[in-house]
Amino acid sequence: MKVYENLYINGEWVPSSGSSSIDVIDSATEEVIGRVPEGTAADVDAAVAAAAAAFDGWAATPIDIRAKYLRDVGAALAGRYEEIVDTISAEVGSPKAFAQLVQAGLSLGEWESFAQLVENYEWEEKLGNSLVVREPIGVVGAITPWNYPLYLIICKVVPALAAGCTVVLKPSEVTPLNAYLLTEVLHEVGLPPGVFNLVVGTGPEVGAAISGHPDVDMVSFTGSGRAGAEVSKAAAPTAKRVGLELGGKSANVVLDDADPAAVAMGAVFGCFINSGQTCSALTRLLVPESRKQEFVDAVVAEASQVKLVDPRADEPDLFHNLGPLSSKAHQERVRSFIQKGIDEGATLALGGPEQPEGFDKGFYVQPTVFTDVTPDMTIAQEEIFGPVLSIITYTDDDDAVRIANGTVYGLSGGVQSADVERAKSVARRMRTGQVDINGAGFNPAAPFGGYKQSGNTRERGRWGLEEFLETKSIQLPE
Repeated sequence: MKVYENLYINGEWVPSSGSSSIDVIDSATEEVIGRVPEGTAADVDAAVAAAAAAFDGWAATPIDIRAKYLRDVGAALAGRYEEIVDTISAEVGSPKAFAQLVQAGLSLGEWESFAQLVENYEWEEKLGNSLVVREPIGVVGAITPWNYPLYLIICKVVPALAAGCTVVLKPSEVTPLNAYLLTEVLHEVGLPPGVFNLVVGTGPEVGAAISGHPDVDMVSFTGSGRAGAEVSKAAAPTAKRVGLELGGKSANVVLDDADPAAVAMGAVFGCFINSGQTCSALTRLLVPESRKQEFVDAVVAEASQVKLVDPRADEPDLFHNLGPLSSKAHQERVRSFIQKGIDEGATLALGGPEQPEGFDKGFYVQPTVFTDVTPDMTIAQEEIFGPVLSIITYTDDDDAVRIANGTVYGLSGGVQSADVERAKSVARRMRTGQVDINGAGFNPAAPFGGYKQSGNTRERGRWGLEEFLETKSIQLPE
């Protein structure tokens, strides 16, 4: 068992001012695999004071030096790749192949990408008699979730540091061990004291203290809409910038010229990715009423090949293996949604709310497919965050767009068609921050974020850097 007794504040490992601790649970075995201190508001005060004191020096650090720090961290993290994979597999329940390629793999590439970005970024421009400059916003409070724990930390910490900001990080208390690995690396490469600080704890205590702190200039939050609203409320009195990356109920629109066999694998993987614990998962599959049975048959056949696995097992099939969910509470929540789908009259084509056969332990949920789902059903409107696919029919393209846009969310989406131009036309009408056409690949340099109640921020690439910058106009004499 991995036991951490300290927080990381002002370049040192220091005890929390509180006396409580948090157990970290293995998603597959339900055993305690780690323990971390439960931080307090007083710990946040100390961390923010350290970050504020370090800000001027870090902001003034030349770009090439900041870029070198980023590269050094990336290289050091790569040296701990297998440890990262094993840690996240246990904390989150991600199968080993998925943890290798996605959870750890994506987390390593961002350091070099942002090093290159800041070296080539236009930090100032002349506009008439004005010099328009971009400057770091200040102290950033980063609050991150448990589903892609290290990658979503890195999506905030790397651009913030690259921009010249200092950081106080609160990782999810469900999956904090990977954050300690990152912090150990940041300490080893010699990042100046106070530039990065780690305070683990709960949202109501540590998250609220960060959000409302008068010396935090920006809060960057990824998580649920409910928690995002609390962050916004806490931040409002100080008018700080708040970046929210929230939930989704994304529609995958299958046009009537698409091939069912070509659609099926992508539709299932797009929904079940990371056991459905993905904010951008394509959880609503919209199929034409005229070809309903063809698509239903193909998707159910594909979903039937998905199996639940021990995250530690050597199972290389990225598309058909699912691990457990992150926690007992979340497992029960997802199962309640499945039961609600049954109660509201949807047809259960695969799966169900029961504990899967052969898995007496672990927070597993059966891969589940519903058909005959109507747009007003709970499972078609609310984010489930588990391996649950809802198949909905539509009459024509206009009806498909109406249904796709008919939730409070707008994070992601997909369009499947034999005609890419037709697919692009539908994609442009979808009120969502990202649309994949015919299963197009993930692009870590492209902006990511949502419309409506999916949030107000854009992460990754140049857009991710600019979230942490202020714009100043200096008027010069003619």
